[in-house]
Amino acid sequence: MSNTIIKTTGAPAPIGPYNQGVVCGNMLFVSGQIALDPSTGELDNADVVSETKRVMQNLDAILTEANMSFDHVVKTTIFLSDMQLFTEVNDIYATFFKGGVYPARETVAVRGLPKNVNVEISMIACRQ
Repeated sequence: MSNTIIKTTGAPAPIGPYNQGVVCGNMLFVSGQIALDPSTGELDNADVVSETKRVMQNLDAILTEANMSFDHVVKTTIFLSDMQLFTEVNDIYATFFKGGVYPARETVAVRGLPKNVNVEISMIACRQ
């Protein structure tokens, strides 16, 4: 089985040697997304709410390019610069999953994230 690389202009281009997403069989593995605006290349990080929304919009663009949606997401990992941001990030994150159906997840605070952002989120999705 060969992998399919997912590449969309609706999400920021990778800033390193990786792909936005890779489909293997019925699984989509989405690289961690930060709050880069794909149309400008600038960070959308005026506050943690706008930063989280941009991250989720970038993830949505990659899911869409793979013909999937948040309904297909089975696992996420959220990296935060500070666990004090948990509630605000969690509130925005939850709005992207309809009907109260959420994937498995872990959230961790880390010492530093790319471009000194506060939020990075990666996902695994699966076609049923």
